[in-house]
Amino acid sequence: MSLSGKTTLFNSLSSNRAEAGVGVMARKSNIGMFHVPDPRLEKLALYQPTRRVVPATVELVDIPGITRGGGKEGNKFVSDIRRTDAILHVLRCFDDSTVPHPDGSVDPVRDKENIDIELQAQDLAMVEGKLSRLEKQAKSGDREAMEAVRVLERYRDHLENLQPARTLEVSRQERMYVKELDLVTSKPVLYVCNVDDQHAATGNAYVDQVRNAIEGESAGIMVVAAALEAEIAELEAEEDRQAFLDDAGLTEPGVDRLIREAFKLLQLRTFFTIGPDENRAWTIRKGMTARDAAGVIHSDLQRGFIRAEVIRYIDFVELKSEQACKEKGRFRVEGKQYVVEEGDILHIRFNV
Repeated sequence: MSLSGKTTLFNSLSSNRAEAGVGVMARKSNIGMFHVPDPRLEKLALYQPTRRVVPATVELVDIPGITRGGGKEGNKFVSDIRRTDAILHVLRCFDDSTVPHPDGSVDPVRDKENIDIELQAQDLAMVEGKLSRLEKQAKSGDREAMEAVRVLERYRDHLENLQPARTLEVSRQERMYVKELDLVTSKPVLYVCNVDDQHAATGNAYVDQVRNAIEGESAGIMVVAAALEAEIAELEAEEDRQAFLDDAGLTEPGVDRLIREAFKLLQLRTFFTIGPDENRAWTIRKGMTARDAAGVIHSDLQRGFIRAEVIRYIDFVELKSEQACKEKGRFRVEGKQYVVEEGDILHIRFNV
């Protein structure tokens, strides 16, 4: 455990408080469902008054510390990581003599590499296990098994060279041979650099070290001050929260940025449904069609899909009503193969 501030940050996001502090070794992962901050919902409510506004959500899991060479007991939470879609890796980028680092010094690159090595070792074991199961079939001339062995050997060599699986260049077809292994290091990663209050807006030398270390790694990076976020989360008055942000040189809480970055990391898209009963943000994956989006709302809409009536968000807030959009030619009717774009406002016509 590197006392990175991971759980403090999680607690800033959640009303469901998790254990944090010196000497605390959590025994389970903590799960929270969080709203995705989206000012577009406020704008939509100006022109479509409604009884209820429902934002999109993202689920975050606070996984207890994993240590290099931690063995079965220390690293039993890797299975929790396998069930996630992306990883937010919190790194300690602050000095504080009252919270000593277990390794004796603050070095976020070392901490990152220690976790990387442990996760790569876990993935390597998975790949080698499947290889050993397939090699006999491959020797018998089974062409599918031979191709799988070829791909798995590439993954094995890549992991043995201390490289994450996500940086191995493979085709979509080749990736299918490791799909069921759910390799941890194949998941998208956002490195969250936890700094002290005074560097919340600018970052510091530790952040620069991390940024240099992840060049070419296909990973994202952001800066947050978890202790400051914890203080802001405790404040009830909006003016008090804003005063804290102003003092730190921030325009919004870092946790809001974190949730949005997590949303982007997963390549998610937002579409809206609006009406007098409810204005709601819905979540889909990039590339999903209007019929797919209908299924996110309700399976009946997908099964009986006829068409989608589509207005772009920017057109709606510019013209201020559905009728004005129709009159200006900004109202479209699309079929089931239409790929939903970010911010589309949809009305699904269906018949079951």
